[in-house]
Amino acid sequence: MAGLDLSARLQSLSSRDRRTLAVGAVIAAILFVLAVILPLDSSVSHLHDQVTRKQADLVWMRSVAPEIAAAGPIRSVGSGEPLIVIVDQSARESGLGSSLAGSQPSGHGLSVQLQKAPFDALVGWLARLSQQNGVQIESANIDSAGQPGLVDASLVLQSP
Repeated sequence: MAGLDLSARLQSLSSRDRRTLAVGAVIAAILFVLAVILPLDSSVSHLHDQVTRKQADLVWMRSVAPEIAAAGPIRSVGSGEPLIVIVDQSARESGLGSSLAGSQPSGHGLSVQLQKAPFDALVGWLARLSQQNGVQIESANIDSAGQPGLVDASLVLQSP
């Protein structure tokens, strides 16, 4: 019944009003596609790419884990230096000095923030901190910094 009523109403409109209504419907459809569908599609594509990159990172991490575990810890004799000094010095030696955004004591450890740090250098630095100084990673949050290979990281490190 409602369909017939709508059809009758459309027929009762003048041809100019029907044309205006048709043009408005086309414009509304185009705006819907531009404002809703395309941004959603772009977001889904971006998230899919991000998941793919993270899966590739996981595969790589799993492939090198046995090698790192087999190397075992190489601990140097305690230098007696505070953790903040060890972290700052080793970060600069690893080429991460310009990426250090800040550090502050956190409970029994040290909270460290890095911005736009090369991922490979960050992983190597953390491995050296663990092997040479016995520093443990309590928690780590690593996100893409927007450019390939660069990350922003928030770490909580603990001395042995």
